[in-house]
Amino acid sequence: MKNKALIISIVVFLFTSFVPLTAQEEDAYNVIQTVVPFLTIAPDSRAGALGDAGVATSPDLYSMHWNPAKYAFIDGNGGFGMSYSPWLRALVPDINLAYLTGYYRIDSKQVIATSLMYSSLGEIQFTDDYGNYQRDYNPNEFSVDLAYSRLFSKHWSGGVALRFIYSNITGGMLVGTTETKAGIAFAADASAYYTTDLELGEKDGKISAGINFSNIGSKMSYTTDVDPDFIPMNMRLGTTFSVNLDKYNVLGISFDLNKLLVPTPPVYDIDGTTILDGKDPNVSTAVAIFQSFYDAPGGFSEEMKEFTQSIGVEYWYNQQFAIRAGYFNESEMKGNKKYFTVGAGFRMSVFSLDFSYLMPFTQNNPLARTLRFSLGFEFDSLRNLSQK
Repeated sequence: MKNKALIISIVVFLFTSFVPLTAQEEDAYNVIQTVVPFLTIAPDSRAGALGDAGVATSPDLYSMHWNPAKYAFIDGNGGFGMSYSPWLRALVPDINLAYLTGYYRIDSKQVIATSLMYSSLGEIQFTDDYGNYQRDYNPNEFSVDLAYSRLFSKHWSGGVALRFIYSNITGGMLVGTTETKAGIAFAADASAYYTTDLELGEKDGKISAGINFSNIGSKMSYTTDVDPDFIPMNMRLGTTFSVNLDKYNVLGISFDLNKLLVPTPPVYDIDGTTILDGKDPNVSTAVAIFQSFYDAPGGFSEEMKEFTQSIGVEYWYNQQFAIRAGYFNESEMKGNKKYFTVGAGFRMSVFSLDFSYLMPFTQNNPLARTLRFSLGFEFDSLRNLSQK
């Protein structure tokens, strides 16, 4: 698809790392901006149906994105999964997000995992300053991960992950007089997971908690003429409570909090040069992580608005069929993403199949009608099938 509006929006986003917020605009909005935002998108259907809650849910094939530490508690010895989502279809018809992941159990305490997330931004048309056609291009971004998870006790596990991030938005084209290039960054995750059984009268249950510091790494630049921008360094923490209603029925509820660990844009004077309130965003990665907890121009109340909330409910029948629903909330000041999610899952002897559907609050929302599809396979089930 030839979409001039898309390339304009992309270029504006990439080459204005922090849009100065003047004193007159202070109370309107103050959105935190990063490059490669595709890293924050829920890639799988299960979490996508739970309102993007996933840091403390039961371990599954897609734990890499939410909390690599969960792999140590996964039941199988290995498996792989894939997800696909036609992204922003209410806006353009050819943006897609694909995700591949797999894990392998080394022994009873150790698991390794890997994943690939690929984002295609569709076909765009480059023109010069006079509107003359230059060429067509398909911008794309991807990340490759490698994780290690270890069981520390019957209740605790930890995980670490390394990530390579590549983003080629402009294909080396000139933007005005500025030469562009592909952006490259390296990052790491550090995570922990806790789970324990509960006795609720005559019923059994389980409570779990998790935390994941993800995308902690280098900045990224698409040109040598502009300071590099932060990737979406992130902190996610949450809890999940589940109860066995009877032999066949299990009900769980999950709640996540999420915060970007990058600087909040400060308030500038009318000229956009002098900071009136807030902190200087041009700091190192290490400083940015700590500064992100106290740099909001609006003080503590604005800092609290930077936490998004996800809540999800999941019902399983006989561990074979699942129904899910969730809600995601973000402050109006920080982006105003608010949506309901629903979905279902099927777990057969050889494979699992999940899907989710997103329903935003506002009309004409580009996230409207977002679908995700996930298909997974466990090595143990495939091995048993081949031996029959």
